[in-house]
Amino acid sequence: MSKKITRDNLFKPTRSESKSAATDHAARDILESETAQREAKTARLREARLAKEAAEREEALAEPAGKAPRKKKRTKPE
Repeated sequence: MSKKITRDNLFKPTRSESKSAATDHAARDILESETAQREAKTARLREARLAKEAAEREEALAEPAGKAPRKKKRTKPE
């Protein structure tokens, strides 16, 4: 015999093992793609939020500081 016998070439995987391995591989691929999509969306939304906050800060700094609003006078009840 020229081939060395190992557990990989001595026994062939049973049908249930190969099906479960294929299912596991497919499920992991789906989960990885969903994770990548979620992370991309989170990064995109974070960038949009930071840009909006920066624009609001610039707008607040551009407004002149005016007078404080007047308080209403209280009237005494009769």
